[in-house]
Amino acid sequence: MGDSADWSDTRADLAARQQAAREMGGDDRLAKQRRDDRLDARARVHALLDEGSFREIGTLVGEVPSDAIITGTGLINGRPVMVGAEDFTVLAGSIGAGSNAKRYRIAELALQEKVPLIMLLEGAGHRAGEHGVRSPTDLMMQARCSGVVPVVTAIVGPSAGHGALIAPMSDFTLMSPHGAVFTAGPPVVKDSLGEDVTKEQLGGPSVALASGLIHNLAESDRDIAAQIRNYLSFFPSSAWSYPTVRPTNDPTTRSTEAILDIVPRNGRQGYDMSEVITCVVDDGSWFEVQSKFGRAIVCALARIGGHPVAVIANQPMVLAGSVDADAADKAAHFIDVADAFHLPLVFLADNPGMLPGSASERAGVLRSGARMFAAQTRARVPKVHLTLRKAYGFGSMVMSLPAFDGQTATFGYPGATLGAMGASAFAESLGSDANESERLRRLETDASMRSAERFGFDELIDPVDTRRHIAGALSLALNRRQVPAAPRQMSAVMP
Repeated sequence: MGDSADWSDTRADLAARQQAAREMGGDDRLAKQRRDDRLDARARVHALLDEGSFREIGTLVGEVPSDAIITGTGLINGRPVMVGAEDFTVLAGSIGAGSNAKRYRIAELALQEKVPLIMLLEGAGHRAGEHGVRSPTDLMMQARCSGVVPVVTAIVGPSAGHGALIAPMSDFTLMSPHGAVFTAGPPVVKDSLGEDVTKEQLGGPSVALASGLIHNLAESDRDIAAQIRNYLSFFPSSAWSYPTVRPTNDPTTRSTEAILDIVPRNGRQGYDMSEVITCVVDDGSWFEVQSKFGRAIVCALARIGGHPVAVIANQPMVLAGSVDADAADKAAHFIDVADAFHLPLVFLADNPGMLPGSASERAGVLRSGARMFAAQTRARVPKVHLTLRKAYGFGSMVMSLPAFDGQTATFGYPGATLGAMGASAFAESLGSDANESERLRRLETDASMRSAERFGFDELIDPVDTRRHIAGALSLALNRRQVPAAPRQMSAVMP
């Protein structure tokens, strides 16, 4: 038997080195970091993960504490994840050779072990003096994770250059009020372009949310952790598994009579589609993704009968529900992510078509609409469609109305109006007289019944039975899960 005392010096040396790494940038920098209810990198990791579950990787890497990034594995709601948190208190969270290797390693492990990858970014990009080293970049491995394991990125402070590039490759991105993300920071912009801007003006929340780069804004670092935990609860650990069913006491046969008071029978009156979603999904609980961008479509993660679903719904409160370029781009990305991870798609359609006009055309509405249509038509997951009041032209196609497009069920409310365009616009385009215009309006009003007669819908349903019919269709569709899940080979999922 060996003498345990032989290990005392070695163990003490290891403990001292680990403790030095855990002291990060020192008391002064940590105190500065923790102002305004902010957390340091290690505290962010612990706030995110289940208590006591963090196991660090690469603690002693680099000549500075942890080489300015905290990396490792832990649990969220009992399921393993990989996490990396840039440490701004050490060399402004910049990326050196060691931190690049650590970033690569956790992405490699996420892909290898089939678990989500989470990055918490607050860093200055590549470290000065460390360029030109020939080594695999972490971005290569992070790109390979796209569509295969969930990738979530939070911008919790200024994030520039190389480090920030993972955000547009992520499935879900968040930002705290202190966050800012940009290709290059204000000093570089000033030097190269002569433009004098602040971090906030360059890439703060108002810019990053408006551009669609960042999906959700959080109130604080702790809210960042809460939103990530909530988001991941709807997803499987990887594309090789199915989403977890959560037991619910909310019966799928529950009446949705409240919809009668929410949705006006007059198709020209607006209403809040969010209230309809609340009526249809379990317990009125759902999580909206990217609410500040492309607001004419609501994208929401929800559960119906305990099963996670992705809801894509027109929002009549915005542009009368017309689908503009931003809304289509947002929905296309959301559909791609849902399809990659086996979440059924529920479409709630109420729109007068794609947004017309010169500004919309300059924004690329047809390009974005085509992207959304392609995303929904190539999706392999179950699809359920409901037309509430109207669905016109290409606007109906991007919302998965056309027959023979893989829907498990296509429903409509009685009185729903369909067609290439609205009756008034069609009459005007034809130069119709008053009698012809009235005839076209009558045809529009009777469109749902005529469509039902020709089997255009699987069924016209009473609004009070909406939840029952959608849940029943999902129950049928989910029966197809009789073989193991498999990832779909696809290009990177990007916003």
